[in-house]
Amino acid sequence: MTTNEATLSPTAAEKTDNSTTLLYAITGGSLLTVISAFLAWTWTDAFPGNLTLYGYPAPLQMLSLVGALLTALYALSALGTKGLGWLAPKGATKALRFLALGAAATTWFTAAAISVELGGIVHLEPGAYLALVGSLIPALAAFKLTDDTRKAAATTTKLPSWAEILIIVGVYALGLFVITFGIDTDDKEPQLFIAYLITVSLAATGLIKSGVTDRFAEITANHRQVAVIATAAAFIGFPFIQQSGDTYTLIAVNILIFATVALGLNVVVGLAGLLDLGYVAFLGVGAYTAALVSGSTASAFGLHLPFWAAVIVGALASLVFGVVIGAPTLRLRGDYLAIVTLGFGEIFRIAMGNLDGTSGPQVTNGPNGIPNIPHLELFGWNFGEAHDVLGITLGAYANYYLLMLLVMALVILVFARAGNSRIGRAWIAIREDETAAEAMGINGFRVKLIAFALGATLAGLAGTVQAHVNTTVVPENYVFAGPVPPNSAFLLAAVILGGMGTIRGPILGSALLFLIPAKLQFLQDYQLLGFGIALILLMRLRPEGLIADKRAQLEYHDDTADQAPTDLATAKAGA
Repeated sequence: MTTNEATLSPTAAEKTDNSTTLLYAITGGSLLTVISAFLAWTWTDAFPGNLTLYGYPAPLQMLSLVGALLTALYALSALGTKGLGWLAPKGATKALRFLALGAAATTWFTAAAISVELGGIVHLEPGAYLALVGSLIPALAAFKLTDDTRKAAATTTKLPSWAEILIIVGVYALGLFVITFGIDTDDKEPQLFIAYLITVSLAATGLIKSGVTDRFAEITANHRQVAVIATAAAFIGFPFIQQSGDTYTLIAVNILIFATVALGLNVVVGLAGLLDLGYVAFLGVGAYTAALVSGSTASAFGLHLPFWAAVIVGALASLVFGVVIGAPTLRLRGDYLAIVTLGFGEIFRIAMGNLDGTSGPQVTNGPNGIPNIPHLELFGWNFGEAHDVLGITLGAYANYYLLMLLVMALVILVFARAGNSRIGRAWIAIREDETAAEAMGINGFRVKLIAFALGATLAGLAGTVQAHVNTTVVPENYVFAGPVPPNSAFLLAAVILGGMGTIRGPILGSALLFLIPAKLQFLQDYQLLGFGIALILLMRLRPEGLIADKRAQLEYHDDTADQAPTDLATAKAGA
């Protein structure tokens, strides 16, 4: 190195000093944002959310507050503050960039929304300007930090079991609060939901980049039973904390139905690698079957079977349709199979519309569907009535929500057992290379037919509950693409977006694809365009999905090829 090069190159000490200055700037800017959350951001309550109060942050201000606090915590962790080192096992720089960007994006979006909604920046109060400046400083400074990414070291300090259990309980309680906050946002306040999406997505990405989520995964692996109990308690507790009745519980019920059907499609698409574009028809088969045998006044059969019998009949009907449709079509591959399944979905919808006594036999009441499906009653518990449990009133949709939790738990159990079984490994082999799998002795047609039949059965199971939740079944509910999920396009998008071959992926994808149209109804005419753009970006930036299967990660990212799991059981576990 020449003398001039040595003079121009910053020393390690200078780099450290520069990073320290930037971290202090990030901390200071975040504190300004926190302070601004307790000030008024506008002078009029004409803007949704009432950001005119002092000392009491509105929900939109609370999102900026949370983002700023997380940014400050990670900045202090990077400064070496005692007790905060565990926040960033893989380094704090990338986490800080996403966290600071999230806080700034939320704050600037809120200010822009106020200006657009009320007609100019003149409607901003000094608190808003303080928030804009305070959030911008960390966002600019974070991207000037030197990257400190490192490989996460194995946990050396073993926490007591009680401390790890408390961490699990606390994290799941926090997760329940975050999910409830998103579901409970008012449909008339799209600004709040958009800001929520910005904050949660960027904050979650930052936490993942820091490695703290991997650390939490290690803790849950050490206490698997506690994690399962905490997960169940968080989901069961949702309807008990709904103060506005069943308004938002219905959204949760539909998300569970959507997610359950997506898990069934995940067997076909994610495990077996079969492109099914008419899968929503199996949901319709289960729903129509349940409607016909559950005592509806419009039923052509006049049957009123108990729910357990209706579930079995609906699941079996979908199974039969899966076998009947799959037997002649699964000898096709690729695009040809996709075209045939798309045709089956449309044939089902048209056939249900023609069985009206005029164009065909009187079975489904044609386009008018089957209305007046009675509410379920199990062991004397009427699902259509409100019930008091532990002093809390649970409405009708809360009853169906708890029922769908049981159905989803059953579907998850079936998916997990099937995926890790011998037939599950055969599905994966078929998905990776059907010709090679058949050369190794796998009966490709039989294996694919089993996947098709199992996926159809799971969809039919969810359809029997959907019929009772909606109390009516019409053909328009089962189209390839439409404004309201679940439909075949949305189901396929949920599996791809969440992560094919995983359990958590389709659940997350379904939640996002149902919540976004429900909360952003003003974008209803453009939602298919938006989801198409989102999927294109996903294929470019994260083709393995939001929650990746290990095999997919290794396939799509060459830089992780040397990190392939050495344990075959780990590789088989997928997600």
